[in-house]
Amino acid sequence: MRLAVDPRDGRVRLTLPRRASLQKALAWAEQQRAWIDAQQAKLPQGMPFVPGARIPFAGAELEIVWAPGHPRTPRLDGARLLCGGPIENLSGRVERWLRARALAVLSEETAEYAARANVAVSSVAVGDAKGRWGSCASSGSIRYSWRLILAPPEVRRHTVAHEVAHRIHMNHGPAFHRLVSELYEGDPDAARLWLRRHGVGLHWVGR
Repeated sequence: MRLAVDPRDGRVRLTLPRRASLQKALAWAEQQRAWIDAQQAKLPQGMPFVPGARIPFAGAELEIVWAPGHPRTPRLDGARLLCGGPIENLSGRVERWLRARALAVLSEETAEYAARANVAVSSVAVGDAKGRWGSCASSGSIRYSWRLILAPPEVRRHTVAHEVAHRIHMNHGPAFHRLVSELYEGDPDAARLWLRRHGVGLHWVGR
């Protein structure tokens, strides 16, 4: 039997062999409560979308400023995100704004890299997958995590170049990595390292 704590949301996963007793497995897992608590204590702190919160955004920091007189649809004002409307629905409005912003920026950058690579992309979409930052289907559709809008621009753009390169190489072989390096204007290793070190924390924004 094996226990694991997902660093992206703190959920506990219990894996047991086939035909093992679920009752005994759950009892064993309960005995590991101290270990579970210790692992969860190491996780990043949640960053809920509340008035006054400062969240990462495009490599900088964005302050959520709520007031009854502000527009119901969030509006970017320098380093502030001005939000109005019912405060109980603030979190949902902020997330929808971030998703829309991510889709617009990622669509534009995908078109830019696709033109460089001379390939076609049939569609661009955003979601909230925990296991990957982007994916490219053989049909030409590309899907990204909307949380890339929270990361520094050079990290986001590397992910875009990575997915566009899959329009030519649907693998991670040497030719694929050469193409990413040709398309991307920065250091691919530095971008990958940033996501390995800080990517987990992005999943806690809005929680």
